[in-house]
Amino acid sequence: MFNKVLIANRGEIAIRILRACKELGIQTVAVYSTADENAMHVKMADESICIGPPPSLKSYLNIPAIISACEISGADAVHPGYGFLSENFGFVEKLEAHSIKFIGPKFEHIKMMGDKILAKKSAVNLGIPIIPGSNGEVKDFKEAKKIADKIGYPIIIKASSGGGGRGMTKVIEEKDLDSSLKKSALEAKKIFNDERVYIEKYLQNPKHIEVQIIGDEYNNLIHLGERDCSIQRRNQKLLEESPSIVDRKIRKDICQLTVDSLKSINYSSVGTVEYLYEDGNFYFMEMNTRLQVEHPVTEEIYNFDIVKEQILSASKYKLSVDQNSLNPSGHSIECRINAENPDTFIPSPGIISNFYDPGGPGVRVDSGCYSGLEIPPHYDSLIAKLIVYDKDRISCIKRLKRSLEEFVIEGIETTIPFFLDLLEQEKFLNGDYDINWLEDYQNNKERP
Repeated sequence: MFNKVLIANRGEIAIRILRACKELGIQTVAVYSTADENAMHVKMADESICIGPPPSLKSYLNIPAIISACEISGADAVHPGYGFLSENFGFVEKLEAHSIKFIGPKFEHIKMMGDKILAKKSAVNLGIPIIPGSNGEVKDFKEAKKIADKIGYPIIIKASSGGGGRGMTKVIEEKDLDSSLKKSALEAKKIFNDERVYIEKYLQNPKHIEVQIIGDEYNNLIHLGERDCSIQRRNQKLLEESPSIVDRKIRKDICQLTVDSLKSINYSSVGTVEYLYEDGNFYFMEMNTRLQVEHPVTEEIYNFDIVKEQILSASKYKLSVDQNSLNPSGHSIECRINAENPDTFIPSPGIISNFYDPGGPGVRVDSGCYSGLEIPPHYDSLIAKLIVYDKDRISCIKRLKRSLEEFVIEGIETTIPFFLDLLEQEKFLNGDYDINWLEDYQNNKERP
């Protein structure tokens, strides 16, 4: 078991990891920027080290500063959480060079799945169905036109190093193809410093379904079911639930295919394979080789601590369960509470003057907020996750509504009113939604 884990992250996920470490008897080290000096994870950790000024590149993405913090504190492992350096294989290499354990997958698997073009090729080799499109990088209009003519419009151009919904451009017809190709390449270069793009068929009304897996270093690997992440705005997830409303047999088949495929490459640690689902078919989209924001809904359904198991796996422990011993039940939904205007989604940093989170049976809040905390403008606007659990979806929605009505966050704007409105919509209540539904609903609501 590790003696001391440095948590290379901030906010609610840093606290989530910190709690798991404490329950395992592991000492914790928090790193923070000067903007997070009063953050909850800094107060809760056994030790805390400032690693730079507010900009991420000078703090949470500053690899030399994080390695120095490991050496100063004597940390023998690093948990990256999600975002920041969680899928940076160069970071893993540097940690290994300093004999520091990275709590996550092997270097080669992060590299394989971090590049979307390489990940797509890997999916083909593993027998996972993919969306029709280019076999690799698309370099010019002539090549793009040939592919688009073959698979038919609409298409979507994606950045090879993309993520979080960024670096994507939808193309409806050929007249926009050349300008869209150039736009995507320029955006990809600016955001990811990688101008490579590829093309896929744009599915009209798919659901976004993802499969949660976890494995150990002895090639034991299981799935923990799937989540529906189709409530999105500009390709950013806002609400997730488990299980999905997809046919049970089809869900079971894709979960097993995912396990069999990743077992064949000896994948270890946590991971999530994301699919688009349309007309009874699953298509590989990408794989995240890290802990997901929405992992709590799976934890509630399976009564299983994913973060603890990830740390134990990295410590060379075998998985504590096998597939047959898992007994999922009930339904769980997570709302991402962001410091944003609920109508425009414009960020709303500032000081929280009053914070009161809901409680009661089946209610969980993952957050680092408290009254008097200043929410800085430098980072992602997620400030809390509200997760509810109940025996079925209808009961779960009722509990979620009650919990949202109890949730008090004053001094800044949040997306709580947005979710209360969402829970009144018939399409959502019936589960009759896809990745495009929310934006269509909001656009229609804004029209006079």
